[in-house]
Amino acid sequence: MYNTLKTFILLAALTALFVICGQLLGGKTGAVIALVLAGVMNFFAYWYSDKFVLKMTGAREVSPAEAPELHNIVAKLAAQAGIPKPRVFIMDTDTPNAFATGRNPEKGVVAVTRGIMQILNRDELEGVLAHEIAHIKNRDILISSIAAVIAGAIAYLADMASWSLLFGGLYGDDEDNGVLGYVGIFLMIFLAPLAAMIIQMAVSRSREYLADATGAKICRCPMSLARALEKLDAWNRQVPMQVNPAQAQMFIVNPLAGGSFYKLFSTHPPIQDRIAKLVEMARREGLAA
Repeated sequence: MYNTLKTFILLAALTALFVICGQLLGGKTGAVIALVLAGVMNFFAYWYSDKFVLKMTGAREVSPAEAPELHNIVAKLAAQAGIPKPRVFIMDTDTPNAFATGRNPEKGVVAVTRGIMQILNRDELEGVLAHEIAHIKNRDILISSIAAVIAGAIAYLADMASWSLLFGGLYGDDEDNGVLGYVGIFLMIFLAPLAAMIIQMAVSRSREYLADATGAKICRCPMSLARALEKLDAWNRQVPMQVNPAQAQMFIVNPLAGGSFYKLFSTHPPIQDRIAKLVEMARREGLAA
């Protein structure tokens, strides 16, 4: 409940930031155009996200005959989650990781790397797949798309503001174009996109916490997911995956290497915090084994 409420608050903050940017820019027409363009772009990104992501990662669909245990686990967890069985894909890489995609539970996809099946036992693999099925059940692809629409619109408004200053000033009335108006515009150009990005990443981190909690309930063993996260984090620190940074947020653990500055802008919560929450959940429910 807390993470769901937090997500709505963050999305509301993004919306408020967008409205403020539109007001500072001074033209309703520009705000509407920016929102429409960002909406169209993100609509297509959302609608075709599964095909795009699967192609970019090189994941291939596997049949029950090729990966019987994997299909068996996915079918079991999907039934426990009350959603249709997602399609199953494998990425040909030794770095252990996993992700989910699909615009709704009926179009769900779960993908794992070859490496994850080599280092996790069955219980830990169930924990990881339950987390990914939780993303599908919670419609996190849709929520991420909404956040991307608003953040993209804010960035577009900031870009419009910079061009308006360069080629003729603001769109608002003259009385709005004083020193304070221009200070607001400069702040919007430089700070609004950064603020939108930070809020968007906070939405992503909130959904990761929620997927951990939902996934732990689906597989009925929080400690399986906790142990899996610990292993995956250690491996991904040693052998980062070669993926587009824009795709990093969809994996269960951050597949990219990065220093302390990069972590300030991470799409994933700290692994130790995630593990601590799962351990507390197991203790509270008497499932600490």
